[in-house]
Amino acid sequence: MSDSGAASAVTSSKIEQKRTKAKNAPPSGSTIVNFGTVDPFSQNFDDDLGQKAVSQNKIHIRIQQRNGRKTLTTLQGLSPEYDFKLILKAFKKIFACNGTIVEDKEHGKVIQLQGDQRRNIMEFLLDQELAKKSEIEVHGF
Repeated sequence: MSDSGAASAVTSSKIEQKRTKAKNAPPSGSTIVNFGTVDPFSQNFDDDLGQKAVSQNKIHIRIQQRNGRKTLTTLQGLSPEYDFKLILKAFKKIFACNGTIVEDKEHGKVIQLQGDQRRNIMEFLLDQELAKKSEIEVHGF
């Protein structure tokens, strides 16, 4: 009986080891490798590893989803020599929307407008000759 008792103890310990390995092991065929943090919605990188593109002198027009169908359009990278308050006043009057100027540590002054105003902003900047078409980058859906 001592042989059968020892054999059953060995087999039960092997079964327990297999169970713990199965619990701790990742599912077969799925290994997750994180190469870096890349924002898939940001169109401001060169390669798949998220290396930043050199675009210091570009004007970026982006759209952000707020809640439901509400959107927010942001304009950043405009030269600081322009009067942001005057530009915002013109935007609000021409586009019939509300807006504000936000001071950002990283991006400087950013103009925010209600609604999807990407096309309108781009046409305004080109018509008023505030920027060239090659300097403007439009992001979003």
